[in-house]
Amino acid sequence: MQNTASAIDEFGQRLSDYKVWRTRLTAAIESYSTLYGAHHQPDTIEELRLFELIEELRTDTLVIALVGEFSRGKTELINALFFGDYNRRLLPSTPGRTTMCPTEILYNEKLDPCIRLLPIETRKSPLTIAELKKRPINWTTLPLDLNSPDAMAEMLEEILKSKKIGRQEAQDIGLLDVSPERERQEESIEVPIWRHAIINYPHPLLKQGLVVLDTPGLNALGAEPELTLNMLPKAHAILFVLAADTGVTKTDMEIWKNHVSAAGHQNSEGRIVVLNKIDTLWDELQDPTTIDGFINRQAEETRHLLQVDRHRIFPVSAQKGLLGKIRKNEQLVTSSGLPDLESMLSEKIVFYKQKIICDKIANEIGPVVQSSQNLIQIQIDSLRAELSEIHDLRGRSSHVISEMADKLKRQRDDYTMEVQSFHITRRMLAGQVNRLLELLSTPRFDELIANTRLTMSHSWTTPGLKRGMQTFFGGTFSDLEEVESQSEEIRRLVEKIYKRFHGVHGLPKMQPAGFSVLAYMHQYKNLYEDAENFRKSPSMMVVEQHFVINKFFITLVSRARVIFQECNRSARNWAKSVLTPIHVQIEEHKTTIDRRLDNLEKLRGNHTSLSERQDGIEQDLRSLHNQAALIESIMTNIYEPVQPVKN
Repeated sequence: MQNTASAIDEFGQRLSDYKVWRTRLTAAIESYSTLYGAHHQPDTIEELRLFELIEELRTDTLVIALVGEFSRGKTELINALFFGDYNRRLLPSTPGRTTMCPTEILYNEKLDPCIRLLPIETRKSPLTIAELKKRPINWTTLPLDLNSPDAMAEMLEEILKSKKIGRQEAQDIGLLDVSPERERQEESIEVPIWRHAIINYPHPLLKQGLVVLDTPGLNALGAEPELTLNMLPKAHAILFVLAADTGVTKTDMEIWKNHVSAAGHQNSEGRIVVLNKIDTLWDELQDPTTIDGFINRQAEETRHLLQVDRHRIFPVSAQKGLLGKIRKNEQLVTSSGLPDLESMLSEKIVFYKQKIICDKIANEIGPVVQSSQNLIQIQIDSLRAELSEIHDLRGRSSHVISEMADKLKRQRDDYTMEVQSFHITRRMLAGQVNRLLELLSTPRFDELIANTRLTMSHSWTTPGLKRGMQTFFGGTFSDLEEVESQSEEIRRLVEKIYKRFHGVHGLPKMQPAGFSVLAYMHQYKNLYEDAENFRKSPSMMVVEQHFVINKFFITLVSRARVIFQECNRSARNWAKSVLTPIHVQIEEHKTTIDRRLDNLEKLRGNHTSLSERQDGIEQDLRSLHNQAALIESIMTNIYEPVQPVKN
């Protein structure tokens, strides 16, 4: 077990290393954005995408979500893990009081320290929480006084508040419990005052890009589908919090199956089980070995019930760990088990997040950067060959030079005919590419959504939702399978073009880039499984069904649209880049022939202009080598094994 003080410090250092790496990569892409305009035809869409990617890197975050039933100690675990150096509880966590609304803890340097609160009445709106975040007018903002811990603690109590409303109003906002056991529900229903809370706090870890999501219990997860279908799947780690004294209860198991396990498709190692409150098993009348045996048996039972590896289960006492940090009692912190959990977060989660960024950049701009790299290398090779030829031409007779020029002109004429044929083929391929992109067009996607709504319009019930999901996902998978088939056909045709120019004209041998939608089909498959788990979960029966199904559908479409947009953008990037390498080679080869002819003409006159050309080539080569080094740094950051960066 490592030193208690070093575990969370190491996590902070890993976050800092990651931020340094991200900053360097952002700067390299910014430089490439300038370089891109110098080597490609003006492309507003591509330049905009580069700008968007740079902004995404600047605002990138690492999200850790805590999920569990009420009274499992999630909020206390947040206090202990991330804010133990505050010397008191940052978030309110006392017996009998529990977080009533999902709460994000982050730092936005553009805002003063504050709490932003979304009123529960916004559930009537068709907008998702993600969309409402872009509308400040919908939020109530309360300032945080960092100089007064008592005042700040009192202000943070706001997220615990609830109120009584009538049955009809509870039904209008989808919070009426319609489960059979609540048939005789009282006329006044207690609901949270706030639907969502965002705490903006300048803690060092939050400044490095950490975002912590604290979620309420089972009923809240069932009433807010966006948590299950959007927020949790986007989390890079999910801490599933249980109580050591009760083990895995029925509601714990439901949360695990329908909200945690399903949300970890991309990173099973990021689903971490925290067996909290082990201090309830501490007994001064028992020796430490016996107590450890109790805890290990509870952990083993948890492993068996949840079907997870034992190394992903962490017995801890958040309360004792926080107390130990406040009192600087290292032995108590060690006994709490927190250092092991903190160490795991440091070693696994940050590197996993870094890999996500690498994969995203490789997918978004990898083909374009690769194209630029190929172009620069082609230009370097061409200039080197020209430089070598200039040296060889010196001392040649005018007769030999004239014969060389005549031969080169014939080559140019033959090549011009070949290029004209290439452009005809290129236009034919453009038609095939357009048909492929039509399958991924926004109007087609919106039409599928409209058809799904029509399928469900007469039955906003669970069976109606099932039919709608079958319509939506059936249409999506059908289109993606057609895209996969057409993209492979296009790739084979382009490969024939590559081989012809290599065989006939000696252009460098290359393989055309392929495009596959399998990764996006996998994402849709995961989304379908998430949706099915949620649709079948008992939590769907807890609150007013029509309302939740409508919200569920809105959230489902919102997340599906994000996947669609990523697939659409990747397909368009590939469509633009699949012929770019050969097109670049063809144009550069033509330019090389023209330059060689020009050099021969200059040599007929005098050697002075040829010497000037030689100086110009050497200057161009220096510039191209600098550009190649920049692109190599981007490719290295994207594709090489991820390692922590040290200053």
